[in-house]
Amino acid sequence: MGRVDDLGWRKSSYSGGNGGDCVEVGQAAGMIAVRDTKDYGQGQVQRFSAADWRVFVAQLKAYR
Repeated sequence: MGRVDDLGWRKSSYSGGNGGDCVEVGQAAGMIAVRDTKDYGQGQVQRFSAADWRVFVAQLKAYR
């Protein structure tokens, strides 16, 4: 995966105006990256394969 600045980050639609408790997701070359918006440059970035991300999202939707 390339530089994390170049992943076309987008904020979760569930991260409303709740004082900065937001999650962003970026994508590149079959990989998905997730980060906390409070830690832009210094925080951890979690990386997932596209297949693992699809399973994760499907499980989230099942529990809504």
